[in-house]
Amino acid sequence: MSITPIVPGDEEEPIYNRLFWLCYLANVILVTANALTFRFADLITYLGGTEELVGDIVSCGVLVALIARFFLGQGIDRYGVRRLWAVSAIIFVIGAAGLAFSRSLGWEIFAYRTFFATGIAGMFTCSVVHIQQRVPHHRRTEVIGSLGSSGFVGMILGTQVSDFMLKWLPPGNDQFYAVFGIPALLGVVYFAIVLAVTRNDIHRRPRVTPAAHQLLFRYWPGQVVIVAIMMGLSFTVVTVFLTRFVTQRELGGIGTFFAGYAISAFLIRILTRRWGETVGRNKMITMGLMGHAIGHLILPSITQEWQLIGPSILCGFGHALLFPAVVSLGTESFPKHYRGTGTTIVLGFFDAGAIIFAPILGSIIDNWGIVPMFYTSAAVMTFTASVYTVTANRGISKDMVDVPQELCVSLEEAID
Repeated sequence: MSITPIVPGDEEEPIYNRLFWLCYLANVILVTANALTFRFADLITYLGGTEELVGDIVSCGVLVALIARFFLGQGIDRYGVRRLWAVSAIIFVIGAAGLAFSRSLGWEIFAYRTFFATGIAGMFTCSVVHIQQRVPHHRRTEVIGSLGSSGFVGMILGTQVSDFMLKWLPPGNDQFYAVFGIPALLGVVYFAIVLAVTRNDIHRRPRVTPAAHQLLFRYWPGQVVIVAIMMGLSFTVVTVFLTRFVTQRELGGIGTFFAGYAISAFLIRILTRRWGETVGRNKMITMGLMGHAIGHLILPSITQEWQLIGPSILCGFGHALLFPAVVSLGTESFPKHYRGTGTTIVLGFFDAGAIIFAPILGSIIDNWGIVPMFYTSAAVMTFTASVYTVTANRGISKDMVDVPQELCVSLEEAID
C-alpha cells in the first residue's frame, strides 16, 4: 500500500497567527512563574524543614498531579478545553498564593504545593491540546515544538528574576512573598489570556467519554511511552540531582547550566521545527535520547563552571527534539475527539518517569556516589535509544508522512 504525502495547499491558513502568539505569550508567562518557584526548597529550609521534607512535599504534588491528569483528559473531552484550562489556571493561582503566605510546615503547605503542581499540569496540557486542534494534522509536530520554545524563554526570565529578588530584597518573608506572590499575579494574567484565546471556541462533546485507562488500553501509544518515561528520568537528573553535583564540585551554581540548556533548546527548536516532516519523528527521538545520554556521560568530568556549557547544550538539544516528537507520536493513536485524554496520558508518563527514577537515582547516590548515577542514567537512555531505533523501524511507518488521523481510525469511528 502506498501513501501519498499531504501537500499543503495555497488556501491553508498560516499557523503563526494572532492565536498562536497569544498562546506563546501565555506559555512564557506560565514557565516564568514556574521558574520563579524553583526556590521552593529555600522556603522549606527557611521554615525549618529538611531536604527530605522537600522531597516528600514535591513527590506528593507530582503524584496527585499525575492522578489528576487522567480525570483532566476525560474532562477536556467532555466539557472542552476552555473550561478545564480556566479552572487549571485558577487552581494554580490558589496554590502559588498559598505558598507565598505559608509560614508553617503543616498539612497546608502540602495542599498548596499539590494545587500548584496540579494547576501547572492542567495548564500545560490544555495549551498543547488547544494548539493541536487549530493546525493541520501534518504540521502538529512543528507547532508543538514552536510553542514549546516559549518555555525556554520563560526558564531564563524566571531564574534571572528570582536571583535578582533574592539579591535585592532583605532576607526572610519579603523574599518569599515576592518569589511566590508574583507567580500568583502572573497566573491571573494567564487566566485572562486563556479567556481571550478561547472565547470563540465551540466544543462538540463526543457521545461517549470513556475513562482514561480505558482509552489508554484501547489506543495504546506504543513504544513511545518508554521514551516519555526516559524524559522524566532526564528531568529528574538535571532538576533534582545536578544541584548536589555542582555543590560537591564547588562549581558556583547551576545558573550556567540552565542558561546554556534553555538557549540551546530554544535555538534548536526553531531550527528543527520542520524536522517532523523532513527528517522524521523516530529519528528525532533517537537523536534526542542520545543528546541527553552524552550530556549525562560528560558531566562527571566537569571540574570548572564554564565546562557545564557543553553538557547543557547537549541536554538542551535532546529536550528540543524529544518533546514535540513524543507528544505528536504519542497522541496520534487517539481519535481527534479523544485527543485531550491522549495528550494528558502522554504527558503523564513524563511524571511517571520522575516518580519511578527519583528514588532509584537517589539510592545510587547514597550507596555509590553521584558519578555512578550519571553513568547509570546515560546507560539507560542509550539502551532505550537502541531498542527504540530497532523496533520503531519495523513495518510500515507513518513517521515521514503524517497520515490524517481520520484515515487511521476511520473504521473504528464508523463502528462507534
